[in-house]
Amino acid sequence: MSNPKIVQINAENWKSAVMDSQLPVLVDFWAEWCGPCKVIAPILDEVADEVDGKLKIAKVDIDNNQRLAADFGIRSIPTLLVIKGGVVQEQMVGAMNKAALKSKLAAYM
Repeated sequence: MSNPKIVQINAENWKSAVMDSQLPVLVDFWAEWCGPCKVIAPILDEVADEVDGKLKIAKVDIDNNQRLAADFGIRSIPTLLVIKGGVVQEQMVGAMNKAALKSKLAAYM
């Protein structure tokens, strides 16, 4: 996780960074110990560069933000939520390849 365009989310900045965002937001609920999360992390880094200005990418570490994870019923990680206008538009569970992810995101940009 090295792309500076990816926003780290916690309870304090959730509303301003995600719910009030003018851009659609892809929120990655993840954890350090999660293998599939480590698989999708470099894909998200690449996609963040490619969708800059059209879609924001944010990450929520569920170990440090258990309440946020519970609020959205996150039971398996990685779980990716597309939030637009403060409303969850789509939920994707599990790692996926870059082409599949970009295909799903295209509808929201």
